[in-house]
Amino acid sequence: MADSPTREWNGMVIPSPGTYELDEAHKRVGFTAQHMMVSPVRGEFTRARATITVADDPLQSGVTAVIQANSIDTTNPERDAHLSGADFLDVETFPTLEFRSTGVKYEEPDDAIFSWAKMRAGNKLTRRSVATVPEPAAKRSGRFVLSGDLRIKDVTHPVELKVEFGGARRDPYGRDIVGFSAHTEINREDYGLLWNVALESGGVLVGKKVRIEIAGEAIRGA
Repeated sequence: MADSPTREWNGMVIPSPGTYELDEAHKRVGFTAQHMMVSPVRGEFTRARATITVADDPLQSGVTAVIQANSIDTTNPERDAHLSGADFLDVETFPTLEFRSTGVKYEEPDDAIFSWAKMRAGNKLTRRSVATVPEPAAKRSGRFVLSGDLRIKDVTHPVELKVEFGGARRDPYGRDIVGFSAHTEINREDYGLLWNVALESGGVLVGKKVRIEIAGEAIRGA
């Protein structure tokens, strides 16, 4: 275990290098799709595992994830059976959905207050009346863009996840943990999930766009 669970990078507190495994007790792998063109239907996959490898250079870090397709749960058994069948995920033939990252980008924060103060401090006409602008304290959270390949059934496409890094710390049990949330949007038809029903009033029964929403904690290995 690292002497410290965190370090400072680019004005932000980030986890120490190492391999972190998704905590089964603190995770959600969810999705949202439109029903009847008017309302969202939410669901999740209840069984998934993921490994986050935090590198010395955090922008060289990586993520792999495997989701058990037959763990889909929309709180409606009839709908879950349909989504698990050949019209959609075909879980008997394709038991997992998989993701492997290919790159990480850091999103610079837009701190309006400090930007305004620094602009004022740099203005010759106002410089006398503006006190020295203190450097902001190291942030405990930040935003990244995680690029990678998502495989559903036998189709793979690149995706970009907007990631909110929630922080890193050592828990009361001495474990180093990192928290995060992420989201992206895909077109299900790109992955061969083509089933639909045309509505007499126009539109379709199931929306093509699916929003993927992930949140959880990961624990550093020994």
